[in-house]
Amino acid sequence: MKLTKVEVAKTPAHLHRTLTLELVRVTERAALAAAEWRGKGDEKAADDAAVLAMKTELDGVAISGRIVIGEGEQHETDNLYIGQSVGNGQGPEVDIAVDPLEGVTLCAKNQPDSLVVLAMAERGGLLNVARNVYMHKIAIGADYAPGTVHIDWTATENVRALAKAKGVPLSEVTAIVLDRPRHASLIEELRTTGVAVKLISDGDIAGVMHAVNTEDTGIDIYLGSGGAPEGVLAAAALRCIGGHMQGKLILDTPAKRERAREMGITDPNRVYDVTELAAGDVLVAATGVTDGSLLDGIRLRRNSVETSTIVMRSWSQTVRWIRAQHAR
Repeated sequence: MKLTKVEVAKTPAHLHRTLTLELVRVTERAALAAAEWRGKGDEKAADDAAVLAMKTELDGVAISGRIVIGEGEQHETDNLYIGQSVGNGQGPEVDIAVDPLEGVTLCAKNQPDSLVVLAMAERGGLLNVARNVYMHKIAIGADYAPGTVHIDWTATENVRALAKAKGVPLSEVTAIVLDRPRHASLIEELRTTGVAVKLISDGDIAGVMHAVNTEDTGIDIYLGSGGAPEGVLAAAALRCIGGHMQGKLILDTPAKRERAREMGITDPNRVYDVTELAAGDVLVAATGVTDGSLLDGIRLRRNSVETSTIVMRSWSQTVRWIRAQHAR
């Protein structure tokens, strides 16, 4: 039986199950496009290729989608801008957050952990934030009780509380931090406590995911500031795989505060948890561009191309790892 458009809109659970593979196709296509620019030193070309491929593939998906986190404002970019409609208009109303190339520098230098990431949620499910806004973030694994750490505590207070909850000395705790000049004092404070620090040059979505997957990565906590859009995407992933995260927007100019108000953010000092950053039923897909600890990168063969993708859904807590072979 063929469903009418109205009937389809009333069956989100069924549609979400069918949409998981569609999301994989979107991130695969963007990753394949970006991979053509691996190691070639041209960040803009790599990002532009991923953006165009993602937009093209998204427009064939049976959704009435709107971009709530994208490449920027409408006047800043031609595709995947905030507020842009995507999809063929024949499916459920959804909000979409994208990072067409997480770690553009990593891709340009052919370094680990460059990803394509996309999150989809029921309309209103994702916090709307501008591309140029940063966010303080803290994340730990799901095994700890809520309130074990807090974004308003010092780094020392947080790692001590985490070590106590884990039942280990501070010397056995590892924090992951973006290697940025703004984090110099944070890194020094962490090392003074005796905590080990893993520095990453880019890719804080993957960094947050590593911090909540301690058994596989050996990383216990994510600390520091990074892009707010990446924070929402990371929270969407944590809704699916588990983990605790808090985020606090850095609205340090009048223009950012005004834009935040226009996007519905009334309290600039609010501390958001995972469910406030990404609510409702959430789908997340990520495809590796370069090899990393989370995903393998694109493999170019003589007659085929291989992709490595993770796709997740919050409602069922399902995580699928998909290795696909595509004819060249």
